[in-house]
Amino acid sequence: MSATAIQQDQVRVEDPHQDGARVRQAAASLDDPLLECLVILTKQAHKPYSADALRAGLPLVDNRLTPELFERAAARAGFRSKIVKRALRRIPPVVLPAVLVLKHGQACVLEDLDLQANQARIIQPGVGGYAHIEIALDELAVLYTGYAIFLHQEYRFDRCTPQLTATHEGHWFWGTLWRFRGLYRDVLVASFFINLFVTAYPLFAMNVYDRVVPNDAVETLWVMAAGVAFVLVVDFVLKTLRGHLLEVAGKKSDVILSAMIFERIMGLKMAAMPESVGAFSSNLREFEGIRNFMTSATISVFIDLPFVALFLSLIALVGGPLVFVPLAAAVVIVGYGFAVHFPLRRVVESTFWASAQKNATLVESLNGAETLKTLSAEGLAQRKWEQSVGFLARQGVKGRMLSNSIMNVSALVQQLSMVGTVVLGVYLISAHELSMGALIASVMLASRTLQPMAQVANMTANFQQTKTALKALDGIMRLPVERPRAHRFISRPRFDGDIEFKDVSFAYPSQATQALEHVSFRIQAGEHVAIIGRIGSGKTTVEKLILGLYRPTSGSVWIDGLDVSQIDPADLRRNIGHVSQDIMLFHGTVRDNIALKAPYVDDDEIIRAATLAGVDSFTNRHPAGLAMPVKERGEGLSGGQRQSIAVARAMVLDPPILLLDEPTASMDNHTEAEMLARLQAEMVGKTLVLITHRASLLAMVNRIIVMDGGQIVADGPKQAVMEALRQGTLQVAGRR
Repeated sequence: MSATAIQQDQVRVEDPHQDGARVRQAAASLDDPLLECLVILTKQAHKPYSADALRAGLPLVDNRLTPELFERAAARAGFRSKIVKRALRRIPPVVLPAVLVLKHGQACVLEDLDLQANQARIIQPGVGGYAHIEIALDELAVLYTGYAIFLHQEYRFDRCTPQLTATHEGHWFWGTLWRFRGLYRDVLVASFFINLFVTAYPLFAMNVYDRVVPNDAVETLWVMAAGVAFVLVVDFVLKTLRGHLLEVAGKKSDVILSAMIFERIMGLKMAAMPESVGAFSSNLREFEGIRNFMTSATISVFIDLPFVALFLSLIALVGGPLVFVPLAAAVVIVGYGFAVHFPLRRVVESTFWASAQKNATLVESLNGAETLKTLSAEGLAQRKWEQSVGFLARQGVKGRMLSNSIMNVSALVQQLSMVGTVVLGVYLISAHELSMGALIASVMLASRTLQPMAQVANMTANFQQTKTALKALDGIMRLPVERPRAHRFISRPRFDGDIEFKDVSFAYPSQATQALEHVSFRIQAGEHVAIIGRIGSGKTTVEKLILGLYRPTSGSVWIDGLDVSQIDPADLRRNIGHVSQDIMLFHGTVRDNIALKAPYVDDDEIIRAATLAGVDSFTNRHPAGLAMPVKERGEGLSGGQRQSIAVARAMVLDPPILLLDEPTASMDNHTEAEMLARLQAEMVGKTLVLITHRASLLAMVNRIIVMDGGQIVADGPKQAVMEALRQGTLQVAGRR
């Protein structure tokens, strides 16, 4: 970059030591340097993403991206990234721009390197923006940790090639396992030699009986014994190594798949959410069975299965006609396993779904324990539980009987195979067509041939369970998500607050009636509007559509002139302070629940929000203050206290839009009046959408929208609508 260009940015500092100080000072005041570097790179790629969109849903460490999380955030923006350890002077120009990981948790974007001039041009994130800086390589090397992140834009197929898109992205499960194909390749190589070494002992025994014993060749015996011992030691090492490789591959894939599944669940559209949380969680728990099946020694059995052909060929070479005995036994074992497959599959599938229903009963009963007790309805829950347990017990007996029959038949066939091999071998020896050593070797090889066949048959039940669980999880992973990877959202970090519904109709999933019918209205930025109406009139549905939790069946919802479907959900909800009618608090502290939306905010912002919502009225009386503990679902707190925390949570980040659904329904009049007085000044310039039945809250608004039966029946200035209500022109239930 030329000096003129740098001066245009008003950032160049001539002294390289001053440059280094500037880098340290700017980076030290930044919340998340790696994230800001990624935001800069998305802008340079002409596909800007906001910080909230890139980090939404990621397991931040100390509210920051780590170099490892950077890869996942970059993937959302269409980048492939890789962390490399590379000296500053060895970074090739072709990979620039790249992200440099600096000391003390800082980072910058490296734009250019001039080795001859000993200069580098970097982009340093800072408070309020970022700066282009030229700095001496020696000075930058002092700050550099030695690790860089190389990125390149990933080519994505468009909608014109949906089949190519599916092939390119790969399957969530098999694609993840394919990432560790190098480990599984090593497992296959180890398995090949392990199965090859199995033949050493039978061949050793055959040669001892056929050559050593008749000729009294003791020297040959010791040579062969030493060779076999060496092979057995190598076999032990390879088996240990194979087990270790399977565990490593399983552990790595387990971490990735678990994170992928949970991220997928958190990103599901509300319309795709299951009706029963308990049944859904039971299906997810079945991933443990898939993991155990894929990472345990069972997978080595399937790897050993192709080597059955090797053993049969060796038996045919050594024992001739004896090969037909283990071959027939293998056919019987496989045939019986195939015959039992269908009834066992029905049992496993019914057990799977019955287990999900049992778990649904458990979760529902635990969540509603207080209600069940107050209604003396524990017996109903007990009956549902015992019915599920009884059905599972009956199905379990059937499943175990079928599984045991496979094991018992496999063991019986193996034993009969040994007897048949010996009997046929004796006749062949009598006919001078087989030697004693060949018979012994054939018996050993026949046992080894049938072993994996029997193990595979014995694992039929586990295989069916795994197959059913994988099918259920695959269905979950195919559910639609809010932020599809191929979808390009419009980045809007900040909104003014203009809201418009254009002929919106909406029906909830599996509901025959529409919650909204042809609803149209506009709320200008900074306007304060109340939505009132009967129970079930569609008020809360309007709230959910504004939040983008659901998509209209027809029509569209617009925020600041943009269709909500075009806005990244993270950007949208970051700009909306929302208080739900049903308050959900999480295990932790009061501060944790207030900062749930933005855990990176400082204590001053938490205190400001807590004071506005009146949270300090009860936390100041507690020894722990804002660290006051909160149980699951806010148990132990009053309804008013929970609502105060929810209002404080909505006020964090000073959002331009406030969406309040009965925010004071559980508060007494005095507490409500105090909170409203504090909120009046805070709401100046903000868009307020208030959903309420309480007339006292209408002092906050200057316009009222009346809904009934999913339609707007009145919309106008507060005084005019209130007068119509008093005169009986409009009938709105619940007004008080």
